[in-house]
Amino acid sequence: MSHTSPEPIKLPVDADHVDFAAAQQGEDFVKLRKTHRSFVMPMTVAFLVWYLAYVVLAVYAPGLMGIQVVGNINLGILLGLLQFVTTFGITALYVSFANRKLDPLALKLRTDIEDGQYAHGKTN
Repeated sequence: MSHTSPEPIKLPVDADHVDFAAAQQGEDFVKLRKTHRSFVMPMTVAFLVWYLAYVVLAVYAPGLMGIQVVGNINLGILLGLLQFVTTFGITALYVSFANRKLDPLALKLRTDIEDGQYAHGKTN
């Protein structure tokens, strides 16, 4: 997979003339932030619950975690390795989500800023 860096923002006016507060309060930014949080917050809570469950099991259920699954591999080791698998899985899901949902919104916002729609004194 080839990924090129986006071109630097070429503002029609100096960055000092962009009303970033207005852009932040604009409909596009609000939607971008809401969409981002709709993925990040539940995924963060889910992963923390999964991680804390692993820690709690390790502390309070060592017999369960010590159950031999295959050879010298026990349930604790498998669940610990699944922590890594979960991390990579969440990362892959986030990249896919960002490509489909966040990037188009961010590109529109960027284009609006570059086109001067958020210049100081301009009403949208």
